[in-house]
This record gives sequence, structure tokens and C-alpha cells, in this order.
Amino acid sequence: MISDRKLEHLLLCTHSDVEYHKKTGFNHVELVHRAIPEVDQEEIDLSTSLLGKRIDAPIIITAITGGHPTSLEVNRKLARVAGKFKIGLGLGSQRAAVENPELASTYTVAREEAPDALLIGNIGAPQLEQAPQAAEMMDLDAMAVHLNALQEAIQPGGDLNTIGYLEKIQETALNLDMPVMAKETGAGISGNDAQLLEKAGVSAIDIAGAGGTSWAAVEKYRSKDKDMGELYWDWGISTAASLVEVSQSVNIPLISSGGIRNGLDAVKSLALGADAIGMALPVLKALEVGEKALDNFFDKFLREMKVAMFLVGATNLEDLQKADLVITGKTREWLKERGYNTKNYARRSSL
Repeated sequence: MISDRKLEHLLLCTHSDVEYHKKTGFNHVELVHRAIPEVDQEEIDLSTSLLGKRIDAPIIITAITGGHPTSLEVNRKLARVAGKFKIGLGLGSQRAAVENPELASTYTVAREEAPDALLIGNIGAPQLEQAPQAAEMMDLDAMAVHLNALQEAIQPGGDLNTIGYLEKIQETALNLDMPVMAKETGAGISGNDAQLLEKAGVSAIDIAGAGGTSWAAVEKYRSKDKDMGELYWDWGISTAASLVEVSQSVNIPLISSGGIRNGLDAVKSLALGADAIGMALPVLKALEVGEKALDNFFDKFLREMKVAMFLVGATNLEDLQKADLVITGKTREWLKERGYNTKNYARRSSL
């Protein structure tokens, strides 16, 4: 049943309207143009270290699939491109393979195809007792604990009792022999919750804000109660607002995901304080066209990032986090009402 659900999710995300109607908030983030950037675009360096591994660009293909025979080839191809571009790859929930070891190859193929890539495992907060088996399945660099309260609330037979999750996350972070990352699945993380997760011992947070794939929308197609998925389609904290909240609240690495569709939004994320960005749906849709299309997608994405960095005078990611930007509109209103400072981004290079 779990395996069939994984395939259903994969098909729905690829072929159905499942994206948020509301925006990520990056349309309210304006990078300040430098007329004299004093940068050679050919020399811009996107490399960084994340979760103990060096990567050539701050990009992670975030959790997409695994747990169904069909997904083996998907993960094989995703791993190939991650290895080629030397970026990170996150696996889908490993629960299916923990409960049915015959499905393990749909996950382990990723390490086989990308022996040196940053590879992140995945287990759901309701199944944290399975984290050790998921960790032992292959050579992983980190384990993501995915938080999907919105999806669970909408999907048929969802896990609706979250009491004790923080304690279990803390136990997992303490006992698992690898970094543990907390990952939302599309509804965002508040600064308050980020502080709780940091205190629980997680090594990184993927905010996965609202603006990309809506799992309420996905589950609407699977549920008999279509109205509930429709009502909560746009529930969540926008990606830009979530990123600012979390970056001003904790001191651990952050991954910005949730509706990032181009290199400009990626650079805005990094300028706002992210250490890397994550994408799933656009990668999946490019792969549907073919592996060459996926290569072209990342080639273009990296070029887009370098253009934005050139225009703000950033030679590397450290320079980028000093670049001036202005937050406007509803994102600014949200952050101001929540007590977060937006003015400190506007004149950073002059300080």
C-alpha cells in the first residue's frame, strides 16, 4: 500500500496541478543592483560545504521518490545528474524499504550512481523508530526527518497525533551516527519552531516554504473529501517569510526550498541567509522530458545564478550574504507583524 502511494504521489506531482496558488514571496525581495560590480563573472565561485561535504554549487535535489519499482530509474537518473554537477540529492521517505527490504534498491541505486555526492536519507517524524534501519540502508551523509502535518491532516488515514515528536527528534539526533536534518514538506517553518528544532539537536533545517508543491493539493486528488484539500491548498508560511524568520532565529545551516524555479530566486534565498537551496518538482518535470533536458535545466540554472551574483558584485557565496536587498509588500508586512527586522538587509554593504 505504501509503495502504491509513492507511485501515485509521483504521478500526481508530474501530471496534475499541485502547486500553491499563492506566491513564494521572492517577488517581494529586490536585490540592489550594482552599476559597477567589480566582478569577473567567469570567476564566480558557487562552491560550498554542507553537512560535512563539499559541493560545487549550493543546490540540493530535495526528496522526490523511492519505494516503488518505477522509482528506481528516477533515482538512478537523479543521482547521475547530482554526481555530474556535484550537488546534493535527497531521497524520498525510506519507510517503504524499511518495511519491505525488497524495495531497498530503489534508494541504494542513488549511492551506486553517485558515490561522492552529498546524499541525504529520509524518514517521517511518525516513523522515527525506523531511522536506524534507514541509516544503515546505504552510505548516507545525513538523515532528513520530514515534517508533513498538513499532508497528514488531509490525506486518507493520516497520522494525526504529533505529541512527543520533538522528544523523538532529539533522541534521533543524539543517537544516530550522522547529522540529522529537519525538513518541512511545503508549508514552511516558523522562527519559533526552528528554535525548538535547534535545541533538539538537529544539524540543519530545510524550511520548504509555501509556494511550491502543495501537499494538500496532492492529497485532494486522493481523498474522497475534495473540499478539505481545496480549503487548505494555500496553507503555510511563504518561503521568503519562513527563510527570514528561521535565519534570524537559529545558527545552524539552512536550506531554502519551496517554489524555487530559477537561479534568481536561488540567489535571493542565499542573500537572505540560506546556505543552500532545494528543488524537487521542476527537476522531476525536466527529467520527464529526458536526461538531456535535466542537464540543460541545471546548466541554465547555474548561469542564472551567476548573472544575479555578477549584478550584485558577489564573487562567492560569502560576498552574496553581504549584498544589499530590500523586502517589500506582503512579505515585509508579515515579517514586521511577527517582529522580524527587515531593514538590516537594505544597507549591509555600507556597514
